[in-house]
Amino acid sequence: MTEYAIFLYAPIDGLKVAPETNAREEHDQHADELQSEGNMLAAFALESYDTATSIRADSITDGPFLETKEVVLGFYVVEAPDLDAALAVARTNPIIRQGGGVEVRPVESYMVRGVTQ
Repeated sequence: MTEYAIFLYAPIDGLKVAPETNAREEHDQHADELQSEGNMLAAFALESYDTATSIRADSITDGPFLETKEVVLGFYVVEAPDLDAALAVARTNPIIRQGGGVEVRPVESYMVRGVTQ
């Protein structure tokens, strides 16, 4: 099995979520489903993009690294037999229905508290 990182992106001006839905609940339910299926290895929700601090050479600045129309909200790592299977998992993420998107990339290597792959 190969590990794939799935990055969640959203427009900087917010997601298009119907008022009666709770976006966070949808994501929590999605994560629970992936865990019960045994696909998800890890998941990370990030604080708001405006809490970022960027470093370039000798310069440290408040705010995101790049000026962009979309920001990364979080990412998760899944195990899948191939890219097509990872894409199938990524397509089920609620962020897509909420006006955002995903990016899927194979993981080259990782370390989790002393466990290296």
